[in-house]
Amino acid sequence: MSFFEMGGYAAYVWPAFGVGAVVLIGLLVISLRRLKSREAALVRLEAAGGGRRRQRGGADDDEEETEKDEAST
Repeated sequence: MSFFEMGGYAAYVWPAFGVGAVVLIGLLVISLRRLKSREAALVRLEAAGGGRRRQRGGADDDEEETEKDEAST
């Protein structure tokens, strides 16, 4: 039984464990809720955008094409 008494510090140790557990569980719940809402937002955005994806370096490619068009005219 001395383990649970923590050498006389049980009044400080067990509440600290409890607060730590509540904080970690709260963070888990908040993270899962945010994940779910972000995934739903992503589905809505993909549906609204027609599923189009921008290629890597999209802005740079547009500038290069504009420069090529200007040089050829």
